[in-house]
Amino acid sequence: MHAKKVAFYTLGCKLNFSETSTIARSFENEGFERVEFTEKADIYVINTCSVTENADKRFKTIVKQAQKVNENAFLIAVGCYAQLKPEELASVDGVDLVLGATEKFKVTDYLNDLTKNDFGEVHSCEINEADFYVGSYSIGDRTRAFLKVQDGCDYKCTYCTIPLARGISRSDKLENVLKNAAEISDQGIKEIVLTGVNIGDYGKGEFGNKKHEHTFLDLVKALDDVEGIERLRISSIEPNLLKNETIDFVSQSQTFVPHFHIPLQSGSDEILKLMRRRYLSDLYVDRVNQIRKMMPDACIGVDVIVGFPGETEEHFLETYNFLNELDISYLHVFTYSERDNTPAAEMDGVVPIKVRKKRSKMLRGLSAKKRRAFYESQIGNTCTVLFEGENKEGYIHGFTENYVKVKAPWDPAKVNTLQKIKLTEIDVDGLVRFETVPEAEVV
Repeated sequence: MHAKKVAFYTLGCKLNFSETSTIARSFENEGFERVEFTEKADIYVINTCSVTENADKRFKTIVKQAQKVNENAFLIAVGCYAQLKPEELASVDGVDLVLGATEKFKVTDYLNDLTKNDFGEVHSCEINEADFYVGSYSIGDRTRAFLKVQDGCDYKCTYCTIPLARGISRSDKLENVLKNAAEISDQGIKEIVLTGVNIGDYGKGEFGNKKHEHTFLDLVKALDDVEGIERLRISSIEPNLLKNETIDFVSQSQTFVPHFHIPLQSGSDEILKLMRRRYLSDLYVDRVNQIRKMMPDACIGVDVIVGFPGETEEHFLETYNFLNELDISYLHVFTYSERDNTPAAEMDGVVPIKVRKKRSKMLRGLSAKKRRAFYESQIGNTCTVLFEGENKEGYIHGFTENYVKVKAPWDPAKVNTLQKIKLTEIDVDGLVRFETVPEAEVV
């Protein structure tokens, strides 16, 4: 009797990757064999995202991909889109089972009968029932691991469906985060990226109540002491929750790297108020200045949304100029798309799609300019690179502590190793070449 095979596909964020890994381990514990999504499997699990319109469309494409490989396979949809629009996913041809926010971690309980269904079966909760925490981390997929420390969000940004898809803000117990971090380190993984929906809110709901038992700074300090972790990276953190004490601690830390990703969303205070963000542009400038003061070589990434309802040409130029003058390293640009059941979808001042696309293109151009300037500022610096495991057209790639992407001729011996290098020049593809620093020169 051969073991049944299962394959996974993840859409969306780092948090989804960490949860897919955890769900995959639950299948392996039940005796399933995990295979690549392009291979023939008995079950295909798609972890969905609802942040952009595109993610919805991609779901159907991925279902078709799985059906091409095995038309009789059992197809399961989990994740944010599965919680928000379960009936919609269940009606997609070929989908057999849709699991909501609380059910996805118990997926193997639903596998007694793998007969194809004419219509997808839905098991999803009311989102207010998603009030318990399930820890997750990803391993074996990359040289970095994504460690989930928090889930859900209590913020009410007017464009966002995440509170509807993931529920209230709640945190993993500190001892459990540290246990997971130690497990990751024991597997020989060199870098851990902290992930969650709103990680700066860490500590809320840690013991099932609303108050904070620990703060994000407590978490950072405790992780800094875990033996065997070479690198810790903070993923996206809200500017109002990134405190000076945390910035100062990271600047002194041996393991936390100088890389911050801080959502801005708009450089116009008027638009920030319409979005119901919890800060104005002045506070954002303060965060960037504090990071630059403590860590001049830090990499600072920014999320920004273009085409939000009410965003005039003046508002957009305010954002463009704000970012142009700010000492940041790159942008993640999101084109606003209407989501059901959000206040923004009902707002006046809808920006035409064509205008949204034009603004998005302008900011992506600015991002390329910013990244190039940041990379140029790093030439001549000595740093450490962690090499990743993929052979891309004869090259191996890796990232420095401060997120400069470097390339070198492919060498399998370098995979998952940390090496001291000196950045020498920017290549035609915008990546940085380097020289290896001999051990004798490493201080």
